[in-house]
Amino acid sequence: MAEILARLAELGPTQLALADGREAVSRADLNRRVNQWIDVLRGGELRTGDRVALVVGNRLVAYEVLLACLHAGLVAVPVSWRLTAPEIAYVLADSGSRAVVTEPGYAGRVVQAVRDAGITPALTLVSGDREHAGLAPAGKLLAAAGSGEPAGQCSGSVMLYTSATTGHPKGVMLGLFAPGAVTGRIGRTAAVVGTTLGIPPHGRSLLIGPWYHAAQLIFSLFPLLRGSGLVMRQRFDAAATLADLSAEHITNCHLVPTQFIRLLALEAPARAAWAAHSLQRVWHGGAACPVDVKRAMIEWWGPVFTEYYAATEAGIITMIDSVEWLGRPGSVGRPIQRTAVEIVGEDGAQCPVGVAGRVFVRRPAELDFEYHNAPGKTAGAHSAPGMFTVGDLGWLDNDGYLYLSGREMDTIIAGGMNIYPAEVEAALLSHPAVRDAAVFGIRDDDFGELVMAVIETVPETAVSAEDLPEDLARHCRRRLADYKRPRRYQIVDQLPREPTGKLSKRLLRDRYGGQP
Repeated sequence: MAEILARLAELGPTQLALADGREAVSRADLNRRVNQWIDVLRGGELRTGDRVALVVGNRLVAYEVLLACLHAGLVAVPVSWRLTAPEIAYVLADSGSRAVVTEPGYAGRVVQAVRDAGITPALTLVSGDREHAGLAPAGKLLAAAGSGEPAGQCSGSVMLYTSATTGHPKGVMLGLFAPGAVTGRIGRTAAVVGTTLGIPPHGRSLLIGPWYHAAQLIFSLFPLLRGSGLVMRQRFDAAATLADLSAEHITNCHLVPTQFIRLLALEAPARAAWAAHSLQRVWHGGAACPVDVKRAMIEWWGPVFTEYYAATEAGIITMIDSVEWLGRPGSVGRPIQRTAVEIVGEDGAQCPVGVAGRVFVRRPAELDFEYHNAPGKTAGAHSAPGMFTVGDLGWLDNDGYLYLSGREMDTIIAGGMNIYPAEVEAALLSHPAVRDAAVFGIRDDDFGELVMAVIETVPETAVSAEDLPEDLARHCRRRLADYKRPRRYQIVDQLPREPTGKLSKRLLRDRYGGQP
């Protein structure tokens, strides 16, 4: 058996392991399919540490190949299916991927990307039993592969690519795994992560964000390794998610604040039908959550929420549960074990309690990170070995709880005053007509920058698009100092958010004349 899955397959062979809306597999079936994938990958003469790129959606094949890599000493490289062929080509070339697995809908793009990257992978496969865009079908190879226990199993790893705010994305090896180590290390890591995250034992997880994103991967893979069944959906729909949480007896899931807002916007009958009594844990992070939004979710679903502050480079840094949060609204928690947070000012000195500055993370050297093929960027993120920043701004209270105030690159400087968009966005989101908001600086000859707000409204709002800017101005006058208030408003049908909930402010700056 695949060593990490052996205990689960033995204890509950018929229990659900994976379901993606098209098909479902038991633990025993998953174990068999992972063994077959190991045989196929080894048949391509891949060696310990080799990269396997995965351009697939929230499908069974993504986790089958991921688990095969973790058993065979290979490094899985999740690639966003939203990328264009040139963008995929960059990741393939930069990671040095020696195998690529995709699904039929992305086969043409992958073929073009391989050509653009100028590489010749040992394996380039498409899921299923039919050839697509000239790619060999994985199904035929799997049917001929051995399903018995593979020899010489060892730990693989995962290389994740950060979102690119400037230039190309950078690869980061997930430090929780070590290619070539004994597979028992993965089991021990899963146990520690399970305790830290409060993963319900033998539960069922719901994945409704893209699995290639760091948070979605961590909060689905580790429950799976701990015995949870994993139910996947291709996209988020508020009403469907409510139904799934109940019908699928979900115990844990990961959401982002934008999804909270969509859920709270459901009609009263849909919200009243809430009956997910199985739900024990909802993790959320990745973006600032307005205080009123989170408080409303706790009142509705109960104290099941655990918020965290994390980064692809660093993993989880701080955590806070619902009870703690209600006593410290807006906090993202205190550092987890073996982690410290320091707030550093522009002069390089530590900031006093309550004073905002750059958020630095301090960890033991063995838990440090580096950007793949980017020593300059690695050095730029560090002030010392084991002490780094990913560009966030925030402050600490007297008890060491962290509060985030924005991103360093997003800070607006108007007339010499620093303005943090997250604070302005939170004020705007408290207006009943606002469904989503993005705040950024636009060029201004007198002040350097002015605050601009792009607003997505609630459907069928009582306030007209013509009257809304003035209504929002009155709303902000009661909540924000004069220099923080938006000077321009733009109403749009939809803001450019990624499936992860991350807002593409770069697109908005380009469109509306923001600072480069």
